Amino acid sequence: MRRPFAAALLAVLLAAGCGGWSPAPATPRPTPAVDDTTSGVDALFLAMMVAHTAQTLEIVDVGLDRVTDTEVRTLISAVRATEADELATMRGWLREAGPSAAAAAARHDHTGHSDAAAGLARLRAAPAADADRVLLDVLAAHQRTAAALARAQVAAGTSARVRDLAARIDRSRTAEVALMATLRAAPRR
Repeated sequence: MRRPFAAALLAVLLAAGCGGWSPAPATPRPTPAVDDTTSGVDALFLAMMVAHTAQTLEIVDVGLDRVTDTEVRTLISAVRATEADELATMRGWLREAGPSAAAAAARHDHTGHSDAAAGLARLRAAPAADADRVLLDVLAAHQRTAAALARAQVAAGTSARVRDLAARIDRSRTAEVALMATLRAAPRR
């Protein structure tokens, strides 16, 4: 069970862009000039993902206090590391976009985009024996929403770097959800 889990976790981290190593290209390629102006759509996505990622970090922090299964703990620790890094990147890009883009994104009503508050309440109230299962349920639902937001950005965004981040978010969250389903189905010790 350990080897398949380790392989699956590695796949999640690589999808998130956290592999740490990538082979050097055989020949240097010139970097194309890319206009990375952050449009209103890009700023809106960044603002929504900043809020969503902050909620994810809250979920995993509560989870780290509650879960008992080593594999679940390892997964949510990896999620925490990846999303903390992404959060810093997205906040920086929002600052770079300037006050008008950030203000336009801030005017968007984020109510109804997430059920994180209900999930957190459910996780906090779960009996200790159910904490691992509840965490997997809550986090999987939350990550499915992140993947859906990211797919929408890939389709509608204008900034190449924001669309690239969105594509990585989609891949990593989708892989996490699949791994959580595997963990959920595995007999717990």
